[in-house]
Amino acid sequence: MENPFPYSFNEKRYHTFNYYLKTTYHAKVAKVILDAGFTCPNRDGTKGVGGCIFCSAYGSGDSNTAMKEDLLKQYENNKRIMDRKWPNELYIPYFQSFSNTYGPLDKIRNMLEPFVAMDEVAEIAIATRCDCLQEDVIDYLDSLTKIKPIWLELGLQSSNDETGKIINRCYSFEDLKKALFILEKTGIKVCAHVMNGLPFEDEKDMLKTVADIAHLPFEGIKIHMLHVLKGTALGDMYEKEAFAIIDRESYIRLVVKQLELLDPKVVVQRLTGDPIKEDLLAPEWVLNKTTILNDIDKLMRKLDTYQGRLYE
Repeated sequence: MENPFPYSFNEKRYHTFNYYLKTTYHAKVAKVILDAGFTCPNRDGTKGVGGCIFCSAYGSGDSNTAMKEDLLKQYENNKRIMDRKWPNELYIPYFQSFSNTYGPLDKIRNMLEPFVAMDEVAEIAIATRCDCLQEDVIDYLDSLTKIKPIWLELGLQSSNDETGKIINRCYSFEDLKKALFILEKTGIKVCAHVMNGLPFEDEKDMLKTVADIAHLPFEGIKIHMLHVLKGTALGDMYEKEAFAIIDRESYIRLVVKQLELLDPKVVVQRLTGDPIKEDLLAPEWVLNKTTILNDIDKLMRKLDTYQGRLYE
């Protein structure tokens, strides 16, 4: 069966981040996870407390084993781990924990400028929220795009504002669209982060989230299965009265349907996550990332479908 999808290697039927990086840089490019010591407005009382209910005390940076070090030490330590797999590659410093534009411009400038100057750094990725983008910060990040590509990863999770209230997100889908309208006028690349399996959402809700963002100016997307982690508000909620969790087969079918809705040019940076086994309450099936990705590929071939098949 001929692969009808143009933006792929190895018979993939969606626009992988690997394809984007290899065709852009003609080299292996690895992300290096960093924690710059930020927080979020739904943690510090500005908009709420406790953060999003699924988020750990590390702000999603749990896999960063060097988080207590200063940034350059974190970078060198975590890069060394990458070098064991792929020596002589390029790097993407990835500021993953919490909201990394939630602070004064000087702090953000000090965070980024050492890495912008490095020849080995191909791009920079910054996880943040749509309500943490002041005008001076956007102007500064836009200026950096003249030197290195800058990705902003905006955590949406769901376009359903009722779900947003349940997860303590403390901003609306309309807030996200307003931020995108401003970012669209810059050179900054934007990646949407969506999450399948949030409490009380069904397949219709999750497909609607992707349909709602399909025509918004995102260059990338991350699709993530909900991880119920110990020590989180969501974990406490689950242990008191377990809510329904998507099973593995349903998740795979759902992701294929979501990919069909996306613009083929949108770069798919992730289709599942990497939880730490000891911290995971549910679902256990997310621990085997490779087989999930393989089965998504198999189902797409079986159905003879591809990213963008239903995009209009």
